[in-house]
Amino acid sequence: MITAGMDLGAKTIKIVIMKDGQVIARVKKLSGFEQEILAKEVMNEALVQAGIELDQVDKTVATGVGRKTAPFATDIITEVGAAARGAIARNPNLRTVLDIGAEEGRAIIVTPEGRVKDFAINEKCAAGSGTFVEAMARALEITIEDFGPMSLTSDKAVPMNAQCAVFAESEVVSLLHARTPKNDITRAVCDAISSRIVSMARRVSIEPEVILIGGMAYNVGFVASMKRTLTEMVIQVPDNPEFVGAEGAAWIAHDKLGG
Repeated sequence: MITAGMDLGAKTIKIVIMKDGQVIARVKKLSGFEQEILAKEVMNEALVQAGIELDQVDKTVATGVGRKTAPFATDIITEVGAAARGAIARNPNLRTVLDIGAEEGRAIIVTPEGRVKDFAINEKCAAGSGTFVEAMARALEITIEDFGPMSLTSDKAVPMNAQCAVFAESEVVSLLHARTPKNDITRAVCDAISSRIVSMARRVSIEPEVILIGGMAYNVGFVASMKRTLTEMVIQVPDNPEFVGAEGAAWIAHDKLGG
């Protein structure tokens, strides 16, 4: 049985192809205005990587903000549902999924079967997402790749009060004018995001075990801040954390086929 999961996110398109529950292809590319065209290109690359033809895929399920325009998909699933199913496939003992992507942060409580028990979404402002870090990196004139490692060199907690990405950028500029070291500012940004995410998660409760997925899981500074903020829990960061939603969609396709 061959299934595919497509995650058409705000920043990237991820596609996973599975055979009998095992990943045989995993491809990611930056998104754009023509998501449907790009999704076809990503799928073609995934098919080449898997060494199969499109007609050999038994079922495709799509998720992400662009899921309704996803080519080849016969079913769609919300980002929350896909993340829950993908996470529980990684570790059946998981109960809390923290999914932090480019534009949203989500806290999901899952059942042992991988269904959504409850969830909360931070969607009012980019201040709890990867876009916020990108904006702050531009203000600091550093690369996004250097942001996380730089924050790890700071041992000072600098408060950041702004709740909006626009105001936070002004606050960063003020800190620079006050000659605050850049590594302390990057840590302050990571701490501010983690504080918002944990506050959001506590609204639906946080149950062990906890997994952190999405693109922000690649940011080592943010991960360190999350661990400092959520001290009572062990936070797991899996391999390829950005693909968990696509994997969840592929697993849902697998389930629908009776696998």
